[in-house]
Amino acid sequence: MLTVYSEDCRAHHGRAELNEGQLVPCFENPSRTDMVLDRLRAVDLGEIVAPRDFGEGPLRAVHDDGFVDFLKTCWADWTAAGRDWDAIPFTFGKRGMRNDRVPQDIDGRISFYGMDAGTPITAGTWTAATAAANCALTATEQVAGGLRAAFAACRPPGHHAAADYYGGYCFLNNAAIAAQAARTNGAQRVSILDVDYHHGNGTQTIFYDRDDVQFLSLHADPTVEYPYFLGHADETGAGAGEGFNHNFPLPWGTDWARYEEALTEALRRIRGYRPDVLVVSLGLDTFENDPISKFRLSSDRYPQLGALLAGLKVPTVFVLEGGYAVEALGTNAVGVLQGFEDA
Repeated sequence: MLTVYSEDCRAHHGRAELNEGQLVPCFENPSRTDMVLDRLRAVDLGEIVAPRDFGEGPLRAVHDDGFVDFLKTCWADWTAAGRDWDAIPFTFGKRGMRNDRVPQDIDGRISFYGMDAGTPITAGTWTAATAAANCALTATEQVAGGLRAAFAACRPPGHHAAADYYGGYCFLNNAAIAAQAARTNGAQRVSILDVDYHHGNGTQTIFYDRDDVQFLSLHADPTVEYPYFLGHADETGAGAGEGFNHNFPLPWGTDWARYEEALTEALRRIRGYRPDVLVVSLGLDTFENDPISKFRLSSDRYPQLGALLAGLKVPTVFVLEGGYAVEALGTNAVGVLQGFEDA
């Protein structure tokens, strides 16, 4: 299987995030993709290539212009205010407050566009985020050109980023950018299957009122888990998108038997939709030893997941999302890809 990766994905490296009331070293860091690439090379899964630069057009086809401009200039504006540490929001708009005016001050703009205090912006954030998006776009282009599947080793991840906000370690929504590019290039229907432990709130909101992109997500119940405010089963789409959004919230402690049951239903709905392209938001934080998650999937289940996805017989773009048990991340990610290839 072809893998697309850019060394520029290493440019984003936050010093600390706010977790459970404490500043701790960032769980999302460059060692994550190092482990995946090491494993890819160890098993000789296939060629690893650099992405090509698609420019900002595909990013702006998914994300708000003002938001993209903010991400491009945030670090320069932050340092112009005399800071050389990570940029993190400290206030958030709530019910009854206005959201129709973007503040002029950099602290206000970070708070306007930021979703949480766990996603620092650094000197290399824009470089890394655009490189990750180009990885997803290149993998999508290769699949459109006839490959059965391709893997975008994206970092930072993307599925929590919406059209006009960032958070959850995500800045640009790589999976959504890939899906929109597939549509732009001729695919009539695209399915996005998100198997990350956390709900892909950003992807859901981007396509919530559309029927040309089906979104399905298996994730921890948002009543007890991040991102808390989206991901419930009764969120089924709006307008033309009604019936094309499918959430499968699962309880803490979910094991393979329960997970496979939900996955089987999600795959049934994908078959019914008959997509031309499948985009998989490949989060591996469902692993039993992940430090910030509470599912119980063991490493030997990930090849089974890949084989089930292969059974759809749809051209597939894998886009790396979460997974923070760094030592096992390569084994688990490559396990999915090998399971797909061997099916």
